[in-house]
Amino acid sequence: MPREIITLQVGQCGNQIGSEFWKQLCKEHGINAAGYLEEFAKPGIDRKDVFFYQSDDDHYVPRALLLDLEPRVIDSIKTSEYSGLYNQENIFVAEKGTGAGNNWANGYKQGESFYDDIFDMIDREADGSESLEGFLLTHSISGGTGSGMGSYILERLNDRFPKKIIQTYSVFPDDSSVVVQQYNSVLTLKRLIENADSTVVLDNNALHRIVGENLRIDQPTMDQTNSLVSTVMSASTTTLRYPGYMNNDLVGMLASLIPTPKCHFLITGYTPLSIDRQTESVRKTSVLDVMRRLLQPQNIMVSAPTKTGKYISILNIIQGDVDPTQIHNSLQRIREKRMATFIDWGPASIQIALSKKSPYIKSSHKVSGLMLANHTSVNHLFSHVIQQYDKVRKKNAFLANYTRESSEILQEFDTAREMLDDLVQEYKAAEQSDYINYHMNKEFNNNNSNNNNNYNNLQYQYGTA
Repeated sequence: MPREIITLQVGQCGNQIGSEFWKQLCKEHGINAAGYLEEFAKPGIDRKDVFFYQSDDDHYVPRALLLDLEPRVIDSIKTSEYSGLYNQENIFVAEKGTGAGNNWANGYKQGESFYDDIFDMIDREADGSESLEGFLLTHSISGGTGSGMGSYILERLNDRFPKKIIQTYSVFPDDSSVVVQQYNSVLTLKRLIENADSTVVLDNNALHRIVGENLRIDQPTMDQTNSLVSTVMSASTTTLRYPGYMNNDLVGMLASLIPTPKCHFLITGYTPLSIDRQTESVRKTSVLDVMRRLLQPQNIMVSAPTKTGKYISILNIIQGDVDPTQIHNSLQRIREKRMATFIDWGPASIQIALSKKSPYIKSSHKVSGLMLANHTSVNHLFSHVIQQYDKVRKKNAFLANYTRESSEILQEFDTAREMLDDLVQEYKAAEQSDYINYHMNKEFNNNNSNNNNNYNNLQYQYGTA
């Protein structure tokens, strides 16, 4: 029985990386741009039905919704070679088409006003699934639509489908993307903390660095960085589409990566990197070589000092013709050389999922690998967001744009910042051996603080009676 996943592409960034993702999936499953199987494609060797369904004319249709408040990116998809791939009923563009103006509050408000339209589409896709496992959301946390409308959709999804997995591929901004990006980022991260089961962090700064340094491209285009993102997305879902003995569904894959609900922000690494045959980062590949490279900071798609923190968990998805003995020997070598530092309160081991390669894509590499990891150093990324937010908040810069949309937005800012700071402290605490007692101690300290405040209030009342 298939375990279907519905993809929601929200905003300009979400639709751009989503479009590249579907192109990659079509190549891997032998589906042409019109949605039909190529003549060379063999049936029965994969599970296309996780991400596609077949129409009456055997056309493979993505289980995807394309959502935006302005038409530019979606219009480019509708006029592209892959325009016939998508279900046109699953494309939504706001009638006015003016966008959210890089304003989270405006995007959220518009999402609220289009609730019926969007969730009619989601319900139709969910009802057409035999055994829906969950949702995959692609978006940016810093713009207006992907952050604001994306946040609203996340909240409502959690309400309507409380037992379904929600995984996001969330693009974090570089330092110069949008003037008010820190406001948008803080408000969106609050929703990701509360409503997502797993968030794969895609850091724009790190993506540009990897394309520039590893692939030696001086001025990478958006298409080239999006190509990296689509590679990560397709590799992270390969065990669902080409199932083996383990990690055949999203629940099983995430359960081992996320031992505590709050620490669900995952970092990624991929090797060998290539955008086309002219831009390959490494020539020789072996299992040990791939697993060693996955742990190197220059291959990790997050600007965080992974050498200083600790791994909570690691899942390496290895593709290619691999002997299990090679895996065992590679793990032993990594352990001996102490290439990865794990937390003290959990199992200190790298989990391996062996996956088949698509027979339809030729590669010059024998082995490739993706690392999905939960690492405490991701707190540096959140701390940076807080620091940048505090700078603009201190000056009350551009707040009028937000208060115009909602009278409660200032309180929302304070709550979101506090929640993000709590997440930073949570990841820092996870590095300590007594992390298991962290929440109990925190609650105990909070209760003591409240009791002291009550005692002081009583003293004040008694003294002034």
